[in-house]
Amino acid sequence: MSELEGFNQHLEELRKRLLRVVIVIGVITAFILTFHAEPIHLGQITLYYPTPQPMDNIAAQITNHMKDNLVPQDVQLIQTAPGQAFFAQVYIAALVGLVVGMPMIVKEFVGFIKPALKEHEINVSRSISLPAIGLFAAGCVFSYNLVVPYILEFLYRYGESAGLVTFLNVIDFVTFVLQFLLAFGFSFQLPLVMYAISASGMVDSNFWRKNIRYAIVAIVIFGAVITPDGSGVTMWFIAGPMIALYTAGMIIIERKERQKLNT
Repeated sequence: MSELEGFNQHLEELRKRLLRVVIVIGVITAFILTFHAEPIHLGQITLYYPTPQPMDNIAAQITNHMKDNLVPQDVQLIQTAPGQAFFAQVYIAALVGLVVGMPMIVKEFVGFIKPALKEHEINVSRSISLPAIGLFAAGCVFSYNLVVPYILEFLYRYGESAGLVTFLNVIDFVTFVLQFLLAFGFSFQLPLVMYAISASGMVDSNFWRKNIRYAIVAIVIFGAVITPDGSGVTMWFIAGPMIALYTAGMIIIERKERQKLNT
């Protein structure tokens, strides 16, 4: 087999795997945009079942929940052009599709890179699949509950101090929130990435401690790039947790290496 034929086979396999991922995320997104989550109470337990309601779908319910829990008091969430509310719901549904479809994404990614991995690297990739999903969800939850509300409150206090009435476009609001959810979802993978690199034998535990200063600089730059203001304050909402994650990953790797040496 020539190199060109091998390359074409890899491209074809990548296309098929990406297509499967897109189909799964698309089906979940369509479901979120079509059905409404209807509550049913069973004693002290509240469950939900889907009912077809495209105009009051799950994405709209999530939008209302975000508005009630994240938008600062006295800030009005508005639509300034036809279709903005719809596209905001599409963005939300796509994010839900991405999160719910994460097992498929991880499975297809591991399956694609598997031929290039050694046996112990394959075992490492399999062992981190479920933790990767859990950490992504944890990052989104952390951002939604502990980061985004404070950033929005901090930013909109500027307008309040100037005596201004603040209006927030629904597209800008949803994009802002999803930006942070995705950023934290992926940044929470940092300890796992560090562990996978070390477990594959590419570096040892000393590598992470020796390069911690460079990692901190890179993390601070990353926080400055994805935060929307130039105050230098909100970037620490991103950089602080990531530095903590880096430190936690470094400690876990060092502990694992010591345990391995003692056995």
